[in-house]
Amino acid sequence: MPADSLLREGPPDAATFRRCMRGQAGTVAVITCGAGDARTGLTATAVCPVTDTPPTLLVCVNANASAHPVITATGRFGVNLLAGGQQEIAARFAGRDGIAGAARYDGADWRQAEGGAPLLAAALVAFDCRLEAAHRHGSHTIFIGRIEAAQWREDTAPLLYLDGRFGQFAAPPD
Repeated sequence: MPADSLLREGPPDAATFRRCMRGQAGTVAVITCGAGDARTGLTATAVCPVTDTPPTLLVCVNANASAHPVITATGRFGVNLLAGGQQEIAARFAGRDGIAGAARYDGADWRQAEGGAPLLAAALVAFDCRLEAAHRHGSHTIFIGRIEAAQWREDTAPLLYLDGRFGQFAAPPD
């Protein structure tokens, strides 16, 4: 590969930046919010722990996403880290099948957490979060959520996203 193709002067445009970030593997999360017919959500990899004292996460949500105004209005959201084999849920919440809103919840076992967030019963990890802060930056809002409840499984590996595809780690050699 020619050296000039490795480094370009100046920041990348939006499409190039998205392409570059496809090289970063991430655990797949479904961000959930709302109740009943007002439930909605999205698939995200922009989820990160902030601190363990108090337990806090950040999630980045596009201002145009259906979940954005619901999180802002209710001050609640769930973060569901998906397990391997849950690609269909990830694709549905990413809008790949054209299904939107509360219909995205069909076909899986969802529970309403005491704090209000819809949590996937079979998620690898699920957090019920209370919104503590919101910081708008460009097209997205960084929502900071205090974790008020958590559920987890230890019997499976996470679902990962890399280069536009869902997958899992290969089993380690014996």
